[in-house]
Order: sequence, then C-alpha cells, then structure tokens
Amino acid sequence: MGQIKEYILRNHLKPGDLLPTEAELCEAIGASRSSVREAVKTLSALDIVEVRHGHGTFVGRMSLAALVESLAFRGLLTSEEDQRVLGQVVDVRETLEQGLAAQLLAGLDDEHREDLAALAAEMVERAEREEDFLDLDREFHLKLMEPLGNDLVLQLTEAFWQVQAIVAPSLRPVASQQLLTAELHVAIVEAVVANDEARFRDAIAAHYAPVRASLARVNPSA
Repeated sequence: MGQIKEYILRNHLKPGDLLPTEAELCEAIGASRSSVREAVKTLSALDIVEVRHGHGTFVGRMSLAALVESLAFRGLLTSEEDQRVLGQVVDVRETLEQGLAAQLLAGLDDEHREDLAALAAEMVERAEREEDFLDLDREFHLKLMEPLGNDLVLQLTEAFWQVQAIVAPSLRPVASQQLLTAELHVAIVEAVVANDEARFRDAIAAHYAPVRASLARVNPSA
C-alpha cells in the first residue's frame, strides 16, 4: 500500500488519472501480483484508488466515505455510543458553519440566496404535510457551503451530514418538531438575505438546538 501511494506521489498523478496495469505496477514497485492485488483492494476501500472493471485502476477522488462508514458504524454499536457520536457530529457541523460565517455571507450571490429560500420553503411545505425532507436538508447545507469553493469543506459537510442521518433515526422528531426544523432553516435564509453575521450565527445555533435537546432528553450526559 505504501509503495503504491509513493508511486502515485512520485509520478505526480492526480485524482482520475489511470494507474499502470497490475503487471506494470508489480514491476514498478517490485512486488508480487498477490501483494499488489490485496493492496489495491484496501486502497479502494479507502477511496485512494478506484477500480473500474474493464477499464483499469484510477487514482481515487479521495472522498471521506471511509470516515462516514467508520463513524456511523461506531455510533450504531450501542445506544450510548450512538448519542456520543451524534453529539460530536453536531458540534463539528455547527463549528464549521458558524466559523465560516463571514466567508459564507461574502460568497453567497442572489442565485444562491434564491435557491436556499426555495429549499427552506419546500421543507416547510413538506413538514406541514408531515412528509420527510432529508434530501432537501442535505441539499440546503451543501448549497450553503458551495460558494466557498473549498472541496474539503464540502466533503466534510457531506460526510458529517451523512453520519448524522445514519445515526440519528431514533431521535427523528415528530411532526411538530419537523415543522420547527423547517422553520429554523427559513431563519437561516433570512439571516443570509439580511447579510447579518451575528444573526446568521444565532440561526445556526438555533438550528442544532432541537437535536441537542433530544440528546439531552435521552441521555443528559451526552
């Protein structure tokens, strides 16, 4: 694994670039086919390489899928761990969005504001019909971070959103709480439109407050 990673770095390969064939890679790093095959399997699981059957092996997109799987599985092992992981995920998500408040507000243009407003409005409509809106929630938070132009921040946002979505079903709110959550997204949009950084930070804190309250009810020490 280390030799394959060194090969990628030494040859200045980028995400999406094609790696040599298995035989060529064996010769390049001086390893047996079985060793290379096992290393590629592990690197593929880590998204460092991507195996496309019939096309070859490529440098991976370096996603955080392995992190999501690890955190989500750890959180699902026990109810106590579930609550602890969820609390930590909420901390990270809130810290990212509040900490980048100034850059976010500076980067959002009219189109982004309109998109965020439309997503929040549809959340309210679905909540009033007692329908789930997880897909809209995900799109909202990615859209919020998009103007930063920072791929790592987007990946972190996606990763921690996924972990929360996987680990939190036991805390899924009732209809009235769903509506509150939707309305809290509307409050975030209003702060964005007003270009008010303090108001935006407060709206983000309020957005995560219901999850924190649910955690506190289930486990006061979470």
